[in-house]
Amino acid sequence: MENSISMNGGEGPNSYSQNSKMQKEAIDKAKVFISESIIEILKLQKDLKVFSIADYGCSVGPNTFSSIETIIQAVQHKYKTQGPDLKMPEFFVFFNDHAINDFNTLFRTLPPGRQYMAAGVPGSFQGSLFPKSSINLMHSASSLHWLSQVPQEVTKEGSLKWNKGRISYPQSSNQVIEAFRAQFLSDIEAFLKARSAELAPGGLLVMLIPGRPDGTHPSESCMAHIIDCLSDTLADMVKEDIEVNCSWRKAEPANNIKV
Repeated sequence: MENSISMNGGEGPNSYSQNSKMQKEAIDKAKVFISESIIEILKLQKDLKVFSIADYGCSVGPNTFSSIETIIQAVQHKYKTQGPDLKMPEFFVFFNDHAINDFNTLFRTLPPGRQYMAAGVPGSFQGSLFPKSSINLMHSASSLHWLSQVPQEVTKEGSLKWNKGRISYPQSSNQVIEAFRAQFLSDIEAFLKARSAELAPGGLLVMLIPGRPDGTHPSESCMAHIIDCLSDTLADMVKEDIEVNCSWRKAEPANNIKV
């Protein structure tokens, strides 16, 4: 998307690589479920020479590399145990993120002993990225909770859904919360529609998305207090005429919307 933002690139102290421990913990906890899903659901294809994997919202690593390693190991295990007469295919991994993502760092830090070929695919995952029926396994972790845009109605002064002075919605009115929920539903529908066309027969889509327990309010999210602190800090900086070098009005996290 034209107004999209990306995670901080590079490998410095402020980079995503050095500040994504929470995402890594989520990926580590999900590894067993991903492996089990591959063993139970993925269908092996006869005469398949290249097994294609796509990671949607890869950022700059190293989390994406950990996920890909788990996926390939599980697929290899399935071939060895359930398809002994099938030849092991080669693996081709497509790393997708916005065009402004730091792909240079991503490819510079590719694991040296990897068992796959790699390519970068810039573009929004809310649209088509690959030919029809071309991807055998799709993966997306800690990416789909980011909205493609701020709901327009929450930025209009005088609107019942105007979210004045806030960058998120945990403490906002029900109308504002509903506006963000509707935006998330629109985004996830676009994502799934695009993926349904790209998924190969017998393939598998794995999505790891932050969430909240049923019946809880957005303000009860574990991230709500962090976002509130960030919002207050940005507001104070604006009042003091301190330059805020970011695009925080252009994209907002869905803040663990429960659908």
